[in-house]
Amino acid sequence: MSLINPTSRSKGPFKPSSRRAETARIFAHPLPIIFPEPTYTFLGLSLTRPLNPHSTALFDPITRSAWVSNSGDATLLWQRGFFGKGDLSRSEPSWLARQINARKMKGKGLTSEEITAKRRAERKQFKLDRAKAIAAAAAEAEATFKEEGRVIAPGIAPDGTRVIPSAATWKPMSASVPLEQASPDVTAEEIQEEIEPIQDVEHLQLSLQEAFFLVWALDCLTVLHLETVCFLIPSSKLNVPFTLAEIWNAFQNAHVPSLGPQLNAPSPPRFDNPFLVSYIAYHHYRSLGWVVKSGIKFCVDYLLYKRGPVFQHAEFAIVVIPVYEDPEDQANSPFKLQNAEPFTWSWLSTINRVNSQVQKTLVLSYITIPAESRVSPKVLSSPACFAHYSVREVVLRRFVPARMRD
Repeated sequence: MSLINPTSRSKGPFKPSSRRAETARIFAHPLPIIFPEPTYTFLGLSLTRPLNPHSTALFDPITRSAWVSNSGDATLLWQRGFFGKGDLSRSEPSWLARQINARKMKGKGLTSEEITAKRRAERKQFKLDRAKAIAAAAAEAEATFKEEGRVIAPGIAPDGTRVIPSAATWKPMSASVPLEQASPDVTAEEIQEEIEPIQDVEHLQLSLQEAFFLVWALDCLTVLHLETVCFLIPSSKLNVPFTLAEIWNAFQNAHVPSLGPQLNAPSPPRFDNPFLVSYIAYHHYRSLGWVVKSGIKFCVDYLLYKRGPVFQHAEFAIVVIPVYEDPEDQANSPFKLQNAEPFTWSWLSTINRVNSQVQKTLVLSYITIPAESRVSPKVLSSPACFAHYSVREVVLRRFVPARMRD
């Protein structure tokens, strides 16, 4: 049983607003599969079939990812489970929306990345304005002391009001030009007609773990052969979807440098294949209801969101630590798994402090790799081998004596 259960977490304060209501409506479904309300039952059993949409992706062994080029499929996978990321965006595939907003003069309908950039620019300007006000107040107090010989409180006006701005009173100065002042002779419709339409060149990039979860666990994704590696595929198999066995072999072979991008070759029978180890952790937390995203920004493997990135920040940071059941398997392994060697306390303290500063709880997820002497490598021919792995978790908290004394 996992030590992390999203249902056991206390709910934070929720302020109803039109923006939050719209966000909750758009991201109402946690997975691409939708279970509609039962319309007909027989002997107490519902005969209503779930809605299981199928998206299409192209497998790229060079980047170890699957590309979803169709904008409709990309939007569906993002809005129903937050799968993947835009290759031209930080997270949500919003490149096209940002380009459209750049052409607008009023700047309405900003994306999440633009809102973050605007907020950071305003925070930087606030610090500059505050520093200037502090310097001016100090100079005024010093001049008053030299000329009149009296001491005044810096930053306090004669009427008692504060001159130095605070975060609550400071307001940013907008430098945008109103639409009606841009050009009196040109209307907005004429401006839009003169601008050429923007072609969406962004695609949704799925990790191998996300792609296999959509293919095997949810049956919501179809993976096709990528044209860049078509020289490895007979001409009769171009634009033909992968079978589950081919996906199983191809995703494991993507982590074997000696094989290269061989798609149909059987994968080496190794329980410590990096794809298998990382997928065990991904599937474990996805099956518990968490939204799992990459944690490379915070020096960890995964981040766990209770509902998704658009609702709140990640609560947990996961570090995957492989543990060999048989030390001889590690000595004979062609893979150099990350964190498989004993880590130092300085490394652990660094990772824990980074995530503590961003209010994330660090979790060490130990993935036990079964011994080849105990389990036959033949079970690696199918995902049935997942039953031989185990997951153990250790939750860490940074001890701050000044804060935790009480």
